[in-house]
Amino acid sequence: MDRVNRLRLIRSENVGPITFRQLMARYDSAEMALDALPGLAGRAGRRRGLRIPDQTEIESEMEALQAYGGRMLHLGDPDYPPLLAETEDAPPVLNTIGDQSLLHRPTVAIVGSRNASTNGKRMAAQFASEVGRAGFCIASGLAMGIDTAAHSGSLATGTVAVLAGGIDVIYPRENTNLYRAIAEGGTIVAEMPFGIVGQARHFPRRNRIISGLSRAVLIVEATLRSGSLITARLAADQGRDVFAIPGSPLDPRARGGNDLIRKGAALIETPDELLGALDTQLSAPQAALQFEPIETARRDGDDALRDRLLTAMGPTAIALDDLVADLSADAGEVSSIILELELAGAVERRSGGKIARIR
Repeated sequence: MDRVNRLRLIRSENVGPITFRQLMARYDSAEMALDALPGLAGRAGRRRGLRIPDQTEIESEMEALQAYGGRMLHLGDPDYPPLLAETEDAPPVLNTIGDQSLLHRPTVAIVGSRNASTNGKRMAAQFASEVGRAGFCIASGLAMGIDTAAHSGSLATGTVAVLAGGIDVIYPRENTNLYRAIAEGGTIVAEMPFGIVGQARHFPRRNRIISGLSRAVLIVEATLRSGSLITARLAADQGRDVFAIPGSPLDPRARGGNDLIRKGAALIETPDELLGALDTQLSAPQAALQFEPIETARRDGDDALRDRLLTAMGPTAIALDDLVADLSADAGEVSSIILELELAGAVERRSGGKIARIR
């Protein structure tokens, strides 16, 4: 029953991965956290109710996944990917199909342009194949171009495809055969509920899983506006190594990678160079996740601090630490009020642990 309630909690309106962990830290169980949601949102001014899925809805989702041949991994399970579990916004629940043991292999992400050049795709496949033969699993996003080449090059040695939508939603449709091959011999991972079609806002969330699973991220080709650069930035925020293959300044698909190198990413030209930079030791086994208790007492002055927080925030995301410093406030009190504001739909969390006001 606790697993059902945990899934109900993460599927509830305005509850994201960080808020989920804070709620689990504050309350003794997911059931108690669910009971508390309306009151917490009401403190921050929400007048209408939060959408909280009932037990029947969640059980239907679980049954659909099982009938599809998938498996659900909860944060804290021994089979949950250990490196991903260390990230601040690790998904509380992952849906998977295929060989879950690959999620415990040392992993390198290879990503890049959808509109890749022939040489770019050839390099991605070559790197994936040789790094795979050296014992690494290859992670990517099942997109056209570089992602497709990376998966194809590592099918024989182990590849993980991370989807932006539900585990059963194949996107792009052109990669249907590749999806089936990975489901058969690799692993497919999705954070979104079963049946959900991926939307634009889901892709950065997918990207932080790709980097979170990996020891390092390699950018093969990327324009200056490529989503692969989001993966690179998230990887850096997560403490992962970022590598990039340089390209001609005359090719727009090389400008993103070249810019990363200019900003400090390691320049890599051959698979041997990449392997020489990687530590091939497996991560230590993950201990059972413990949700550390946080301060739950309500203090006088919460309303005043909430008003100051809302005044200090705008649509541009700001780091929580900067808010605390600017307001000379207690970090625990600020974190508690931010949680309430998020549940009320007044603020949202962005990548890198930043927060922005949305109304």
